[in-house]
Amino acid sequence: MTIDCKGEQLILSNERAICWPARKMLIISDLHIGKSAYFRKSGIQVPDAINHTDLQRLSTLMSEFSPETLLVTGDMFHNNINSDANAFMHWRNSYANLKVILIKGNHDNLKNEDYEALGIEVHQKELLLAPFRFIHDKPGEVDDYYSISGHIHPGVIIYGKAKQQLKFPCFYFGKHYAILPAFSVFTGQKILDAEQGDCFYAITPAKVVRV
Repeated sequence: MTIDCKGEQLILSNERAICWPARKMLIISDLHIGKSAYFRKSGIQVPDAINHTDLQRLSTLMSEFSPETLLVTGDMFHNNINSDANAFMHWRNSYANLKVILIKGNHDNLKNEDYEALGIEVHQKELLLAPFRFIHDKPGEVDDYYSISGHIHPGVIIYGKAKQQLKFPCFYFGKHYAILPAFSVFTGQKILDAEQGDCFYAITPAKVVRV
């Protein structure tokens, strides 16, 4: 689905990503590389296939949109370097010409040399690319930039005719800021309280739909 946001065309993908064609940029949030390995280290048996599935989806997006830049609005990694992060290193080597930018989130605790080894440009707080501000969490103040963030893992409930309800991850676009869905499938979802004028785009298995 293509939408207009502040005069810019953005493509909302049902793979939980935004393509900004004018910048040849793919934008995702909350990839949480290393989360499944972190849980396994703690004795919770989570299959490592989750991490590989996320990377395969990322490769699918690379083939679909051919971006020059991958921008991650926080929580690219879940903890420190582990087996899942090593899998990402192999993925990264397959896209050596891809520029990767990270806005650090609360889970991004790698050492500076680790980011450098992976060829990741790190921004501590935000990145301004008019008309947007890319930031991990929603901003505390409002200014001329429209903020695009992550962190919250937004979801939406769709009600059927027989009163059944289905919960889907979603893109949220409000008056002053937008929130991306978590890219990783190994995350929960938070239902947001809607205000007048808010737009929610549910990510169903087949397509993105406005609700």
